[in-house]
Order: sequence, then C-alpha cells, then structure tokens
Amino acid sequence: MFLFEKALVGSRRYKIWVGALLAYITLAFVVYLYQLNQGLGITGMSRNVSWGLYIGQFTFLVGVAASAVMVVLPYYLHNRKEFGRMTILGESLAVAAVTMCLMFIMIDMGKPMRALNVLLYPQFHSIMFWDMVSLGGYLILNAVITVNALHAEQQDLPLPRWLMPIILLSIPWAISIHTVTGFLYAGLPGRLSWRTAIMAPRFLASAFAAGPALLILLSLLLRKLTRYDVGKRAINGLAVIVTYAMVINTFFILMEFFTAMYSRVPGLTEDFQDIYLGQLVHTSLLPWGRTSLVLMAAALIMLLIPKIRRNERTLAIACGLVFLSLWIDKGFCMVVGGFIPSPLGTITRYVPTLPEIAITVGVWAVGALMITVFYKIALAVNAGEEEPAHAPIAEVAHSVTAIGSAAQASSTSLHPGLMPSGPDGRGAAGKDEQSWHR
Repeated sequence: MFLFEKALVGSRRYKIWVGALLAYITLAFVVYLYQLNQGLGITGMSRNVSWGLYIGQFTFLVGVAASAVMVVLPYYLHNRKEFGRMTILGESLAVAAVTMCLMFIMIDMGKPMRALNVLLYPQFHSIMFWDMVSLGGYLILNAVITVNALHAEQQDLPLPRWLMPIILLSIPWAISIHTVTGFLYAGLPGRLSWRTAIMAPRFLASAFAAGPALLILLSLLLRKLTRYDVGKRAINGLAVIVTYAMVINTFFILMEFFTAMYSRVPGLTEDFQDIYLGQLVHTSLLPWGRTSLVLMAAALIMLLIPKIRRNERTLAIACGLVFLSLWIDKGFCMVVGGFIPSPLGTITRYVPTLPEIAITVGVWAVGALMITVFYKIALAVNAGEEEPAHAPIAEVAHSVTAIGSAAQASSTSLHPGLMPSGPDGRGAAGKDEQSWHR
C-alpha cells in the first residue's frame, strides 16, 4: 500500500479531527483571498510597523524546525538508540514547520509572485536570498529523510547507505537556518534592539527549548491516544535538553536587559522599557512581555527540579509553559518591539486584526494537518499494517516447519536409533527446528 493511502483510513475521531482542520483551512483561505484582493491594509501593520504577526510566526517556527536536530544528532552520531522512535516524529515536525514558515513569508509579501524575484534575480550579498536557500534546502533534506525512513520501516529494511550523508548534512543545516534568520535581524542597522552579536545564539537557544518541548508534548499525546510509545528514556533525555536550552536562553535575555538598561542607549533601552517595564505609552506589548517572563520563570523552576521534571504530568505542564512563553517572546514581542519606537522616534501601536489572526490560525491548522497525516503514516507503518503482504512467506515457513515436525516424528517411530540426543535430551532435528523458529 502506498504510504499516503494510510492517511485516508482511520477511526471516527480521526476523521472528525481531519475534517475540522480542513474546514477551518478552507475558511482561512477565503480570508486570505480577501487579503490578497484588498492588500495588507486590512492587517494591523503600517509603515512604521512593517513586520507583525506573520513574520513573528515565521521566526518562531524556524526554531521549531531546527529543533529536529536535537533528536537526530544523538541517535545517528552518538548511537543513542532510545531516540530511535522519536526521530521520525522530529523529522516530520521539521517538514511541517518549514512549510508553515514558507507560507507565512508568502502571506506577508502581499503578492506571492514576488517571492520568485529572489530566485529570478538573486543577490548573493542579500541575507533574504540565503534565508530562502537555507529553508528550501532544509525542507528538501528532511522530506527525503522522512520518506525514505518510512519506506525502510515499511519494508523492514535498514536505511540505505546513500541516505546517511544526507542525514549528517541536515545537522549543520538545521543550525544554519536559524543562524541566517538571526543575521536577518542583526543586520538591520536602524533597529538597535536587534543589532546584537548574540541574536543568532539567542535564536538557537530558544529553538532548542521550544521545539523539543513541543516534541515531548506530541509524544505524550501519541502515547495517550495510540499505542505508540517513544520510551521514558527518550522523553527524560529530551527534557534535560529543554532545561539546558531554557537556562541558556534566559541567560541571554538577562544579558540583553543589562546591556540595554545599564548603557542607557536610546532605542535599545526604549525597546525593553516598552516590553517589560511599560514606560512607553500607547503600546500593547507590556501585558505580553510580562506574561512571557512569568511563564518562562515558572517553566524554568519546574524543569530545574528533577522530581518535577521526571514526572510526566508536571513535565507536560512545564513544556507547555516553555512553548507558550517562547512563542510570546519570539513570535510577537521581539519582532513588534523592534519597530517601537521607529528610527525617527515615532511610537506606533500595533494590534493584529481579526483577518490577520484568522489567516495565522489557518496556517497553524495546515501545520497541524501535516503533522496528523505524517504521524498517522508513521504509526501505521510501525504497527505493521504491511504484514499481510508477507503472509504467503509466513504460510510457507509454517508449512515447512509442520512438514519437518511430521518427518521427525515418522523417522523417530521407524528408526529411533538414528536420532541422537543432545545434553538437554532433544534430538538434532529438534535443535534444527528450534534454530528455524529463532
């Protein structure tokens, strides 16, 4: 059976979930057509705040896509077999996340055809060009790895040798996609809050916390809804990675806060005052910024206590807090806060409009649908739905075993002296039968 045909069958609950996602995606697409006709004026963006919710989601999801390396690296490079069942989940999540990233870029451009200009008229000194190359390449790498890994699992064969170099290439490529995204922000001289040397490391630290946290939540959800269990050791190992990444990300934020507030550099100080202290008027970022800090602190405390981290219920809560806090911080506050105030000192309020939110949720629904389909295929392959195709082989083996047993019984009754016994009292034919079953 072709792999994607497995996604067409399922329980009633599965079909209702997929149907609900498809219905909302259709509704969001209608809203997007309205935006395509009316222009980006229907969003909350303006001349002073030209990046909003769309680019914020793109920035956050690049990190989710890059986080697949946190299970690929220990499994393939360090031979940590406990990550084996989680690897295919991480690679599938990376494919869905990169697809969502590209969709948000297309939506934010207003006219999707403009994206072709990057390919038709490439500028090798442009970070935008290299960002598209890194994202497109990473999508292709993970798609190839995922499809071939599923085919190998389906046929009960090891991975082909030619795939290993691609897997190894995907590891540094995963780091590069968020590094290039960090350069995209840090290379803008007019935005002081982004012009920092640790922007790319901060992106990577938050990525290696948010992405694995989401992967832990998905693994726990799969265990609850299905019989697929990635194993407690894999979840605990990934939880330790989330903890370290969260500590490093918090440290970077504190470094940025100290530099901004102690130096009192205009533009840099105002950004942190707006997000965390609320000293600028007519902005809407203060509740979001403080909520992110509270959630981040609560998640960090829970993760640092081993007893809480090893309990799967409290671990799920901690991972949810990690994911939500970093989504607020990187998916909204950091992007919008970089435009407030403008280089000329103008303070512009940004609030996403209802069509903007509807389209954003629609893209997330596309990602949820892709993950659902990928995981459904992976679970079907893992459950051995292809075993009936090998039924003739099993029947032949059973027949041969039965014939051998009958021949042994007949030979024993006719010539009992020809059946030497081993130390365990069994004949040689009995041992051969044992080895066949093994």
